Amino acid sequence: MNIGEIAKRAGVSRSTVSYALSGKRPVSEDTRQRIQRVIDELGYRPNASARALANGRTSTIGLVFPPAGNHYTGMQLDFIGSVTEAAAAYDYDVLLSPSGADSDRSFQRLLGERRVDGAILMEIRLEDDRLDHLAELDFPSVAIGRTANPQDGWWVGLDHTALAAACVHHLADLGHRRVAFVNRPDQLLHAGYESAHRGLEGFTKAAAERGLTVRTYCCGDDAASGLACLERILHDDPATTALITLNEAALGGLYRGLAQAGRHVPRDFSVTGVVASRWAETVTPQLTAADVPAEEMGRLAVELLVERLDHPDAPVRHHLLAPPISLRASTGPARATAAPAADLDTASTYP
Repeated sequence: MNIGEIAKRAGVSRSTVSYALSGKRPVSEDTRQRIQRVIDELGYRPNASARALANGRTSTIGLVFPPAGNHYTGMQLDFIGSVTEAAAAYDYDVLLSPSGADSDRSFQRLLGERRVDGAILMEIRLEDDRLDHLAELDFPSVAIGRTANPQDGWWVGLDHTALAAACVHHLADLGHRRVAFVNRPDQLLHAGYESAHRGLEGFTKAAAERGLTVRTYCCGDDAASGLACLERILHDDPATTALITLNEAALGGLYRGLAQAGRHVPRDFSVTGVVASRWAETVTPQLTAADVPAEEMGRLAVELLVERLDHPDAPVRHHLLAPPISLRASTGPARATAAPAADLDTASTYP
């Protein structure tokens, strides 16, 4: 079924059918309805490739994210799902591109062959060559996250600095003095992932302000790594009474390690962090956390990209979100522990 057959059955020209479908030129309401009846009867769907050639738009956006190795975290999957759902509301399809640097072949095909009208990028680094490359090409894009110099870009970000600091102040207000920080994997910190760096910055600054004794740890994105990390925390300083985590994928292992060590949450040990609410609510007791609004961030990213596509001269816009801490059941007043503190030579101690 094609436009020629529709034109024949509707008794109009091919160009009239084309104008009715594209809206490029006005068509009388009576003619448009006659064409639409034929389309409905025949179940016609415009060919996406032909439509892209005709109007210069693919009605597709790219979602670009680095390879995840063996798996993606729940938070990453939440972002992917939210972008896909939000794009559908604007009648856009989403093409996933698990690519990294601008030399990556998949990323280059996405841009060079103009398979998409614009791109949304996840897992932003402080220095991100993907965004630099897109800017050089003047290719419409929006980042979920911020670079070191975000003032000139279109992005939706989470204020990890403020949220990690809020977690510190929450624990300090409960009387905790020895606190551990569980970050994302070491390779991501070294690669410059902005969430890992800004979260660490917020934690360190707030801990200094409150005079806490702290240690910081990088942890793999899985439960086994969380368990091993918790064992290191209690080995390094058995007097630790609380931890803050940015690593939701390790959360189950952290809880398991506390249970194996005989530390009851929150009576003996408090846990908090920056985690998507549906993951915070899967552990027992449920996690007191700054809930990552993945659905809202995905929706805002799509809205910004659609705005860029529809209004190429629009001024730069971005959103920085800082949700409050949702008080659940994993934090409580600090209890004195009889366990002796380990040698603190390697600890970060703020008098």
